[in-house]
Amino acid sequence: MGKPRYHLILLLFILFSSPRIGQNKAYAQGINSNKSGNTTPFDVGVILDNSTWIGNISWGCMSMALEDFYNSSSNFNKRISLHLRDVNMDNPVASASAAVDLLKNVQVQAIIGPQKSQQAKFIIELGNKTQVPIISFTAKSPSLSSKQSPFFIMTGINDASQAKVLASLVQHFRWKQVVPIYADTDFGNRIIPHLIDAFAEVDARVPYRSPIPISASDADIGRELEKLKEMQTRVFIVHMEYSLGFKLFSNAKKAGMMDKGYVWITTYGLTDIVDLMGPSATNVMHGVLGIKPYITENNKKLQDFKARWRKRFELENPFADQVTDPSTVFGLWAYDTVWALAKAAENVSATNYTFSMNNVRNNTTDLESIGQSQIGSELTQKISNTKFYGISGKFHLVDRQLETNSFEIVNVVGNRRLRIGFWTQAYGVSQRLNSTVNVKVHRWPGGSPDAPKGWEWPTNGKKLRIGVPVKPGFKEFVNVSSNSNSRPTGYCIEVFDHVMHSLPYNVTYDYIPFADPKNPNQMNGTYDDLIYQIYLKNYDAVVGDITVRANRSRYVDFTLPYTESGVSMVVPVKDEHRKNAWTFAEPLSTDLWIASGVFFIFTGIVVWILEHRVNVEFRGPPANQIGTIFYFIFSTLVFSHREKIVSNLSRIVLIIWVFVVLILQQSYTASLSSMLTVQQLQPTITDLDELARGTSKVGYLTDSFMPGLLKGLNIDESRLMPFDSPDEYDEAMSNGTVAAIVDEIPYIKVFLSKHCDKYTMVGPTYKTDGFGFAFPIGSPMVPDVSRAILNISESRKMDNITYMDVDEDCFVQKDGSYSSRITFRSFWGLFLITGVTSILAFLIHLAMFLHQHWGTVIYSDSGLSCRQKLVLLKKIYDKPDLSSDAFREKEEQEMGVVEMQMQSPMTISQLGNEDVFGHEDDDIETPLEDEGTPGREIGGQTPDPPSFADMLNHRRG
Repeated sequence: MGKPRYHLILLLFILFSSPRIGQNKAYAQGINSNKSGNTTPFDVGVILDNSTWIGNISWGCMSMALEDFYNSSSNFNKRISLHLRDVNMDNPVASASAAVDLLKNVQVQAIIGPQKSQQAKFIIELGNKTQVPIISFTAKSPSLSSKQSPFFIMTGINDASQAKVLASLVQHFRWKQVVPIYADTDFGNRIIPHLIDAFAEVDARVPYRSPIPISASDADIGRELEKLKEMQTRVFIVHMEYSLGFKLFSNAKKAGMMDKGYVWITTYGLTDIVDLMGPSATNVMHGVLGIKPYITENNKKLQDFKARWRKRFELENPFADQVTDPSTVFGLWAYDTVWALAKAAENVSATNYTFSMNNVRNNTTDLESIGQSQIGSELTQKISNTKFYGISGKFHLVDRQLETNSFEIVNVVGNRRLRIGFWTQAYGVSQRLNSTVNVKVHRWPGGSPDAPKGWEWPTNGKKLRIGVPVKPGFKEFVNVSSNSNSRPTGYCIEVFDHVMHSLPYNVTYDYIPFADPKNPNQMNGTYDDLIYQIYLKNYDAVVGDITVRANRSRYVDFTLPYTESGVSMVVPVKDEHRKNAWTFAEPLSTDLWIASGVFFIFTGIVVWILEHRVNVEFRGPPANQIGTIFYFIFSTLVFSHREKIVSNLSRIVLIIWVFVVLILQQSYTASLSSMLTVQQLQPTITDLDELARGTSKVGYLTDSFMPGLLKGLNIDESRLMPFDSPDEYDEAMSNGTVAAIVDEIPYIKVFLSKHCDKYTMVGPTYKTDGFGFAFPIGSPMVPDVSRAILNISESRKMDNITYMDVDEDCFVQKDGSYSSRITFRSFWGLFLITGVTSILAFLIHLAMFLHQHWGTVIYSDSGLSCRQKLVLLKKIYDKPDLSSDAFREKEEQEMGVVEMQMQSPMTISQLGNEDVFGHEDDDIETPLEDEGTPGREIGGQTPDPPSFADMLNHRRG
């Protein structure tokens, strides 16, 4: 027999064979109080099982509390007398009988106990009937509600309060699955709904519950533990009594479940087992985490109590080789419960402690003949309002239930437990009280300092069952052979294999085709049916061209997508341009043709204005001048204009214009050449809206989710046609069966890689999430597989896995708006430049003219109207500027002709005015030509300018 076991047996022998701690002392106090004439006895019943650790320690603490309370002062009017009933806690009948005895024969004013929730239910009903407060610090099942029982007071913490603490701890370490292991009793079962709700709030699942019968043997527990080992979850919450908990951990260590990778967390009812059982417990619980209500160690009353407890324990148990620690929460609560009851009893005003029999009838049963306490209501109220700082901390009841806002988190290391953190309402789980520092566990099971991930691959060699789709087409993604012994191939299979091999742990799996039993080459339903098999637990995962969809995520969890996403449309292409007699007009759009014509005319007019007064070639009859304008400006298209330009402003305008014409001409030539020599392949349909408005058939991939998408776009179901393969796509669109195919981009790329010259992808891309792997909801593999997909994608390993021959030109998405025609939008900048240049040149020319001839208008007849002045300016403008170089050259040429004629028989009069001057009106002299221009001095004097009437009369003469 090993030494730890020997110590345990010895300790149990000493404990159970020796007198209960403080029991005799407490009875003596009760007897003496009855003899005292100064105080009134106040009878209180106590129902405990002193054969248990909790019962024995609690009774000792209650006895010491009574001593300490009455030793604290001598001015008390009442003195509590405790009446202990030591009953087996597993026998509810014995507990009920003890309660009836205390109420009927002793007429106690309150009952402390019982020890278990199962015992408490009937006793609470007795308390309600007799109006006697039932006070319990150990019966803490959520089913015991102080709100529903007006005479029930819970001076311990309800089990439901620790559910949120456990959930916060699970969330802190990012565990996603938890298995509760609990006693199959009312104590164990009542907390499970609260745990599941709390875990759900932090996105943690409970895939399995493990109830352990209270009478389970080691073999029974061993079989249950083996079942747990076959599961992936490695986080266990243990909620049971000390004896069953010790047996569970002992068997867990034998089964290898206290090794690295496992997580064990105990509720506060079991956390004190280390203090109670010492090395026997720590030897099988190394690395276990536990929670318990936080008791501050700076409490002087607590330190004094511990010292007196140890002294008393050694005195009454001289042969015990281990001093039991009294600081278990139940012992401290027992002490504070008695202290609170003594304070409340002292404040009760009533003095008649007998039971009222007013409502008791003759010939009634024992239960009906008990009567009712006359101070029960007042005592209950006094206890509820009692507040003080006890050895367990602040004693404060809310709705007759002890309130606590903080828990401590402990870690079993070596032969002791260490406090490693706290939980509070404000900060959750943290290393220090009222802070946000993360908790650091000293040692996990197996001695590891690193937090387990919360799940492991089952150790029983079980393989994952991976469902794969069966399809006749698009085998580039998944290709399932008709040979049942062959392994599926394809892009999706290859990606999944790479991901599994990159995981930090070994995963074995088998591919299982989702095939129709009657036709192995067809799938046994749709893709939604395949995914639903995971929910039915027929598959552990699904791999293939599975699109991540919101409706599917209700049944499975998806990994991150490993392909590009989106839904688009494939349509046939046609040659946009049909060659005909008017093809030459198509390179330029209509607006560009109009703009070009307008600017040709505008530029010609501007050049004529600038050249008219100074250039002989831009003068003559109106018809000739109009012809000159059009001929000159349009001849710039081929740069064949012969007219000489005289004005510098005209030269600037013409240089800019010729540059514009050059660019326009080259662009036109290039566009026309493209139209005549290159096919302009354009889609027959440009987007889904156009397709929806029509009546043509629409194709999609069989068993996909496309019908729902297309019906959502108002495309009638009668127009939808399913197809199985790229070849069927090609045949259907070639013969006009369907006008377009709507599918996901990966499928479209496979199709276009084979039929790039006949079809194109058009329209907007409708967002989807791409292909992903499907696992059961809450599967811990999902984050690991998602991270592996990211790592493979970022390391460029995914580039080595492909499902098609890449030709990126085939996948350029067209929207139907492409055209080789040149529009005004491409040239408006050039037209703006030439337009601004022409306008500026015109304005400069006009300013110079007005500056030169404004005096003619000013010094003319003052009786002229504005209109007559404008006519005068027009006539001046219409006359040539004889001072220009062009006219001086012309004058020199004319003088040469005159000299020749003087030597020749032909006279100038015979030549005619038009032959000499090159125009008809130049021989008609105006008074300005006869008398000189204004400002020109004659004989040292400036003559008065002629009037407008004089010039008109002179011209008529």
